[in-house]
Amino acid sequence: MRRNMQQTGGRRARRWGAAVTASTAAFAVAVPAATAEAATGPAGIAAKGAFLLDSGPNKQLWAKDADTPRQMASTTKIMTAAVVLGTRGVNLNKQITIKKSYRDYVAKNGASTADLRVGDKLTVRQLLYGLMLPSGCDAAYALADNFGTGKTEAARTKSFVAQMNKKAAALGMKNTKYDSFDGISQAGTNHSTPRDIAKLARHAMGNSTFTTVVKAASTRQKATNVNRTYTWYNTNKLLGSYKGAVGIKTGTGTAAGPCLVFAAQRGKRTVVGVILNDPTQRYPDAVKMLDWSFDTTSKVKLRQLPSLAQQD
Repeated sequence: MRRNMQQTGGRRARRWGAAVTASTAAFAVAVPAATAEAATGPAGIAAKGAFLLDSGPNKQLWAKDADTPRQMASTTKIMTAAVVLGTRGVNLNKQITIKKSYRDYVAKNGASTADLRVGDKLTVRQLLYGLMLPSGCDAAYALADNFGTGKTEAARTKSFVAQMNKKAAALGMKNTKYDSFDGISQAGTNHSTPRDIAKLARHAMGNSTFTTVVKAASTRQKATNVNRTYTWYNTNKLLGSYKGAVGIKTGTGTAAGPCLVFAAQRGKRTVVGVILNDPTQRYPDAVKMLDWSFDTTSKVKLRQLPSLAQQD
């Protein structure tokens, strides 16, 4: 995960639902039309592991090396959000004070950041935006520290990761292990598979708060205790670029390579896709996979991020 400092300036969880968004675009990606290979799957996918799921009937559409565990970088944060939103009685308006340790953690690891400022108070809902749009590891730390249990930050974050693994087991993610709340894996044992991540994504997209967050191309969130507004841009360039794109999460790491978990909605149909370790072309590959799923052909201009926005 690379660190680019981004601009700063300024009830309970609803149950499961879905939504759609659109935005602007500027970087051209030409995608070839479907061919005879459509009978077996999308052609020329460079990712080492990939999966397509028809979310409604929970049906596999296509897979490539879908059960080999691989590191998944910041796509880990899908589970971070799912654990928070799955907490019994979660109060999305609860205020959390940003600690120096959260910023120090980002600086030490050169991690992606929401550029949270020490002493600022943000709600759980706001931190979910900071987690999922700019892929803030500081936001992930804040959530893990406050939703874990124990007398120290180390104990609380460790217990939060244990909750992540418990939820993975409950969802039948048999080849998944979390050792991190944000995808920064010190031991290299933070891994999952395309099939498992698709299960998680389908589950997460059933939560209306989650879908509202991940479909946003950008957001402005004001700290509750000071006159500061945070401006965050979603690192997922499919949003506003591919017709019907509704999320979900990017991830990039030295071991993990470029990763992307994505979803698009056409009519009443939602397709979820997963790409792990795509060395050169995760977005064109995602477009190919979605076009094959929807039996269509798209010429996509990827939404550009502002120069100071986070990249992941």
